[in-house]
Amino acid sequence: MIEWTEILLRLGLASLFGALIGLERERKNWSAGLRTHMMVAVGSCLIMLVSMFGFSDVLKMENIGLDPSRIAAQVVSGIGFIGAGTILFIKKNTIRGLTTASGLWTVAAIGLATGSGMYFAAGATTVIALIILVVLQRIEHITSKNFREMTMKIVIDAEDEGQVFLKDILSKEHLKVKTFTIEKKQNDFILEVIFDQINVKNMDEIVLELNNVPAVKEIYWTKA
Repeated sequence: MIEWTEILLRLGLASLFGALIGLERERKNWSAGLRTHMMVAVGSCLIMLVSMFGFSDVLKMENIGLDPSRIAAQVVSGIGFIGAGTILFIKKNTIRGLTTASGLWTVAAIGLATGSGMYFAAGATTVIALIILVVLQRIEHITSKNFREMTMKIVIDAEDEGQVFLKDILSKEHLKVKTFTIEKKQNDFILEVIFDQINVKNMDEIVLELNNVPAVKEIYWTKA
């Protein structure tokens, strides 16, 4: 049997590892924050302890054989239900929360590793996970902030014959139009243009050109 001090050590370390990753998610106001990550880690740790040591009495009986990995294996698949709850469908083609969901899955693995006594593996994984969540996110923002998919919405007076200007703007060689839709609402046309691989500077140039067109009432754009 495992000593109670060792049980407390493993549960405590699992809580700490989960808290470190949870703090990073909490800082960004995600639904799965500090407490969620701690609960997942400590729960996984306890399940691992039960899987390894909870059936010691049964194993003493003759002709009884148990696989201690079977209970722990259910955590890996079962954690997907919690992870799915953190994924948000903001709008068409836009999903948020995948990193948090994968983080919960990793925290569950860290809890299992801690519960099995693999302290170095659990600690190293926690450090690597924090590097991925904090450091690599900044690098990702630097490399992707210049070129990405952007959506522009333009409101035009339907009675004005100013729609011709769109042909000149959209036919420019450096602009890659992914989709183009137009909708009629009362006395206005609402145009939605999704540009692929366009930078902020080009978007600003388009906005400046559109501001000089009397038919244009409103312009706004967002990053994908």
